[in-house]
Amino acid sequence: QHMPEVAQSPVMTSMHGKIHVIAQTDAPVLILGETGVGKDVLARRIHRESARADKPFIKVDCGSISPQLIETELFGYVGGTFSGANRNGKVGLIEAAANGTVFFDEVGELPIGMQTRLLRFLQDGEVLRVGATSSKHLDVRVIAATNKNLEQMVRDGEFREDLYYRINTMHLHLPALRE
Repeated sequence: QHMPEVAQSPVMTSMHGKIHVIAQTDAPVLILGETGVGKDVLARRIHRESARADKPFIKVDCGSISPQLIETELFGYVGGTFSGANRNGKVGLIEAAANGTVFFDEVGELPIGMQTRLLRFLQDGEVLRVGATSSKHLDVRVIAATNKNLEQMVRDGEFREDLYYRINTMHLHLPALRE
């Protein structure tokens, strides 16, 4: 079971109230904060307090997946798509989160091409496995987190503006531990 979280500072008490409200919706959430402040913990808490709590919570560490593999990791592939692959195909991480929550940690690390694919999923609710000819509709809640300044990345052309607004429907700014 989960240990109860102890928060005594007004900023964290307020944060926990916001989390409870956000958890009752299915809207995408963007969690902002410095490295090490617990963005992952907040994402898991939102999932735990939501109606999806008994469904999968899949974490995608966007910064650690090789650019060559990220498309098949996120979207999966059909059997026979490329040599050396599982002949039965593979479910992607987004599809593995069906009816639950997918958490894109360090979403600012996603390559532009994958940002386009993620945006398409957010708009249509459908994934197309690599090598597939038809897409699959999925009900998945999206939570994203980053320590980067996505607004600046949008201005610099490093992050898609339409994706930024799509994942920033609701947002939480987690204060630094020193605060």
